Amino acid sequence: MHTIYDFDALSIDGKPVALEQFRGRPMLIVNTASACGFTPQFGGLEQLHQAYGPRGLVVLGFPCNQFGSQDPGSNEEIATFCQRNFGVSFPMMSKIDVNGPEAHPLYQWLAAEAPGLLGSKAIKWNFTKFLVGKDGTVIKRYAPQDAPEKLAKDIEAALI
Repeated sequence: MHTIYDFDALSIDGKPVALEQFRGRPMLIVNTASACGFTPQFGGLEQLHQAYGPRGLVVLGFPCNQFGSQDPGSNEEIATFCQRNFGVSFPMMSKIDVNGPEAHPLYQWLAAEAPGLLGSKAIKWNFTKFLVGKDGTVIKRYAPQDAPEKLAKDIEAALI
C-alpha cells in the first residue's frame, strides 16, 4: 500500500522534493492555474497556509495546463504571478499533468485513493483539492468550487 510519502516532486524552481519530509503533517494538495475562474482561491489557500502552517499543515500547489490551457506560462512566470498577485508563500511545485498517460504518479495515486463523483478517477478541473492525513493517506477530495475556507473544519480535525 502506498502513502503520500512514497512520492517525490520537483519544486517550481526545479529542485527535488521528497514528500517524505512532510511525514506526520497533514497536507493539502491542489492542482492550480493562473488564468482560471478559480484562480482567486490562491488567496484562500495562502490564508490556510498562514493560519494552519504553524500547526503543521503543508499546502502544496501543482500548476497544470490541462484544463482550458489556463496555465501556459513557464514555472518562473507562474511563481512570479502567484507571489505578485496573491502573496503565495506555500510551496509551489513544477507544472505537471494530472490526467492521462503523462499524469504525475502522485496524481495517479491521489485520484485512485479518492475518486470523484460517480467513482471517476479523472481530475475534472483546476483547483481540485486533496486533504492528506498525518499518516500519509487521503482523507478527502474536494471539488474545484469548494472554497479553501470551507476546508477549515476538516483541516482542524486532521491536525489533531
